[in-house]
Amino acid sequence: MTTERESMEFDVVIVGAGPAGLAAAIRLKQLEAETGQEISVVVLEKGSEVGAHILSGAVIDPIGLNQLIPDWKEQGAPLETPVTQDQFIYLGPAGALRLPNFLMPPLMNNHGNYIVSLGNLCRWLATQAEELGVEIYPGFAAAEILYNDDGSVKGVATGDMGVSREGEQKDSYMAGMELLGKYTLVAEGARGSLTKQLISRFELDKNSDFQKFGIGMKELWEVDPDKHRPGLIQHTMGWPLPNNTGGGSFLYHFGENYVSVGFVVHLNYQNPYLSPFDEFQKFKNHPSIRPLFEDGKRVSYGARAITEGGWQSLPELVFSGGALVGCAAGMVNVPRIKGSHNAMISGILAAEATFAAVSENRSGDLLADYAKAIKGSSIARDLKRVRNVKPLWSRLGTALGVAVGGADMWLNSIFPFLNYTVGHGKPDHATLKKAAESKAIDYPKPDGVVTFDKLSSVFLSATNHEEDQPVHLRLENADIPIQENLPNFAEPAQRYCPAGVYEVLEDESGEKRFQINAQNCVHCKTCDIKDPAQNINWTCPEGGGGPNYPNM
Repeated sequence: MTTERESMEFDVVIVGAGPAGLAAAIRLKQLEAETGQEISVVVLEKGSEVGAHILSGAVIDPIGLNQLIPDWKEQGAPLETPVTQDQFIYLGPAGALRLPNFLMPPLMNNHGNYIVSLGNLCRWLATQAEELGVEIYPGFAAAEILYNDDGSVKGVATGDMGVSREGEQKDSYMAGMELLGKYTLVAEGARGSLTKQLISRFELDKNSDFQKFGIGMKELWEVDPDKHRPGLIQHTMGWPLPNNTGGGSFLYHFGENYVSVGFVVHLNYQNPYLSPFDEFQKFKNHPSIRPLFEDGKRVSYGARAITEGGWQSLPELVFSGGALVGCAAGMVNVPRIKGSHNAMISGILAAEATFAAVSENRSGDLLADYAKAIKGSSIARDLKRVRNVKPLWSRLGTALGVAVGGADMWLNSIFPFLNYTVGHGKPDHATLKKAAESKAIDYPKPDGVVTFDKLSSVFLSATNHEEDQPVHLRLENADIPIQENLPNFAEPAQRYCPAGVYEVLEDESGEKRFQINAQNCVHCKTCDIKDPAQNINWTCPEGGGGPNYPNM
């Protein structure tokens, strides 16, 4: 039985209440106040509240916030811990070598930046948006793109609520709602489910390199006050990752004895036995790292994919009826481990182009001025300077690749007219070697003091899904995990997922089956990216499901 959906009409529909989406919403309403031209704006957020699904280090370059809300300090924005010290460290199995700051290109300097909870910043931005008249609907996941007869995007539909695992309507059933707009701005973050469909339908990536990704895992700790150094940031590379696997860690001291510790693994790694989560736990056992967390308390945990392709991997940003903004397009500066400033600036530029179009009574066409504005913006300058760092790291390994990448950043900082670009090679799902050609990795058991297992970590993410709902992690072919991925790659989903969603179980007869524990999913999207058969499709669960990150 098909249930008719109600619809609501707006001038602009925004998907995602992260830095990009909220910046766009705020700027649209600022322009309304400046010109007297009314514009209706709605923001959909799949998390139970704004900020619930926001996960980032985060050291914020305030350039975007300065443009959006110049008096943010007076308005009470939660940027309270300025960076005071910046350290870059290369780890070996037992020792650490601090790299001199003077060797780092100027763009790597964090002077003037702030250590923050990006989730709390988004919560604050949401209050600013609502005060300006933006309608924000948390707990409603944009699950479907809606099209006009001419193929242009006319809006989105939220997912149905109250559907059982078998697809039947329960007593709590509520049909999704259509939100129609003259333009739709998609700000879902890395590997968004709607973004993926739009890129495919409109062939937005036909002239760009493969998008690349990393998996970032983060824990929030409350540490011994004697060990707390407000404003200190440390980045490490090297151990425990092998030289042919890119990644590294961050430690940010902020707030009242808080330390954000995170670990990033580039998803073009080759060994199918590698477990990013267990590499993270192993990292915390390094003799120069472990003492910080002893006598401390782990407060929260989360994981999220990060876009790493950079300038050459940006897709076309506009499609008929809308645009991609922020990390949905992939605007992260990988060596700086920063994307929020670019996300906010892209939201501002998208808003300005959209407002102009609506003011001209346009709808459903290409926002060409937005794409043009990005190419002439600070985003382009930021990303162009570092475009070769990730592919050089991937090709040459950590030791040599970071050195050559650093030299390349210096060259592009001094001579910004240089235009050579190194390609990425393969998409991340195609980089795994066969299990027979790889060495299994023996990870130490967690001690429950500094290192932990996946399930206790997921508990700290406050992840929750309505149990009786369709599984949102969908297999194109249910036979592939056991018949192909298991013999070829030892079914890597068991290890690349940082939340224990995927298991290979064996019954008494020795027959194996693939189990999906969808209720554990923290919405990181790693499975959608790394599965070697591209057999797993991440779709939105019921709105409000997933993690509920506090102070992350």
